[in-house]
Amino acid sequence: MMKKLYKNLHILLINIIFARNTNPSYTNMNIFNFTQCFPDEEACIAHFKAQRDQKGVLCPKCGSMEHYWLRNKLRYECKRCHSRQSLRAGTVLEHTKLPFRYWYVAMHLLTSTKKSFSSSELQRQLGHKRYQPIWELTNKLRDVMGKRDNVYQLKDQVELDNAFITTLIPEDEKDKPLKRGAGSQKKTKVVVMTESAVVEKPKPGQKSKRVNHLKMKIVDDLSADSTTEIVKKQVDSQAEITSDDSTSYVKLKQVVKSHKAQVVKPKDLPTILPWVHIAIGNVKRLLLDTHHQLKKEYLQYYLNEFCYKFNRRYFGEKLFDRLVFVAVRYPTDFRSRIYNRSLYG
Repeated sequence: MMKKLYKNLHILLINIIFARNTNPSYTNMNIFNFTQCFPDEEACIAHFKAQRDQKGVLCPKCGSMEHYWLRNKLRYECKRCHSRQSLRAGTVLEHTKLPFRYWYVAMHLLTSTKKSFSSSELQRQLGHKRYQPIWELTNKLRDVMGKRDNVYQLKDQVELDNAFITTLIPEDEKDKPLKRGAGSQKKTKVVVMTESAVVEKPKPGQKSKRVNHLKMKIVDDLSADSTTEIVKKQVDSQAEITSDDSTSYVKLKQVVKSHKAQVVKPKDLPTILPWVHIAIGNVKRLLLDTHHQLKKEYLQYYLNEFCYKFNRRYFGEKLFDRLVFVAVRYPTDFRSRIYNRSLYG
């Protein structure tokens, strides 16, 4: 009896702590605070529900915002039409049976390092027997990271270039002769865009531009139409773009305020396109160090994580809170039917 009472009081305390506004400054989620705030499954459920209640629970059938909470079933019941929906519905946790604490541990580990965290290491930390559910969990989180970043467009000064990232050869290309260079089947084409501002009177050793946000998007080809379509979606129409003189960029003037294309020699990169190439170098190093055997169809999820964390690099320990915020508000489109671990990446 006392044990049950203690657990109920603990859940109530968690609800009180976290039933606040979603300002990212309210918690410093280092490892000690994490273990203290989320010691068990019940604490994670209580926190997730508090975040879901802040968002507001909309009945998918009648549109009512008033619900009963069925604690034993972890479901909301509409007061008007009595239809029910799961606590996970409409969130990144929908269509999964993994414990809430798995998701919280994953969000903590993914946001506790500037680099990344492999699914195999997360599986080992959780002690889970199967790799695939954990791999899907991490990619679902990376999917909603990308969805959140897609809400925003790059503005002002934008640097633009292409990256070629090594991935596994697609199944339908394995029997064909291997091409060389940028057209190789081993290379996935990525459009990289960085939002930067000119630094007036930079100090010795300081770069001439200051980076703000970045985006990386996979493309099937480097045609002018493909590149222009991505820029149209990801860059504000009043932005000014700087790039090299590639034919992929000949139509960019149609979708932005101005486009400055020029021949960029390697020695001029630190001055003309400094941050886009730093970003490309950093993401390549990250993928090489942490993730292996990447497939093209899943590369975008890893790029999502890199960009999401870079764009919030000043959040520090508060980044965990923001990822919980995103997890509650965005469902995932990630689906996989692959069961061979060697093909995951």
